[in-house]
Amino acid sequence: QVQLVESGGGLVQPGGSLRLSCSASGTTISSMTMAWFRQALGKQRELVASITPSGSIYYVESVKGRFTIARDNAKNTVYLQTNNLKPEDTAVYLCSARRWGSSTWIYWGQGTQVTVSS
Repeated sequence: QVQLVESGGGLVQPGGSLRLSCSASGTTISSMTMAWFRQALGKQRELVASITPSGSIYYVESVKGRFTIARDNAKNTVYLQTNNLKPEDTAVYLCSARRWGSSTWIYWGQGTQVTVSS
């Protein structure tokens, strides 16, 4: 059974930073595209960042220059470093995975809450 478990969320002031982690079990992530999504209250789920097995990276425009996605295949873990956080970054952040060549995100974590507020 594949499980993705996120951690690292919390309450932070504007301008602060958090490092989110997504630990996988039941499969190896080395051949998967990994991603972070977020869902704010009352809004649609949004793809924030993704990283392919070869290391190609995508960021949504609103986080470019502030967020960094990285993967450690040896630890079966994906990270999202979030810097210069803004109140509009407040959301539940979810980790997801899809198999190489597939367009379907098939594995999802439960999410970790990020709240940016003074």
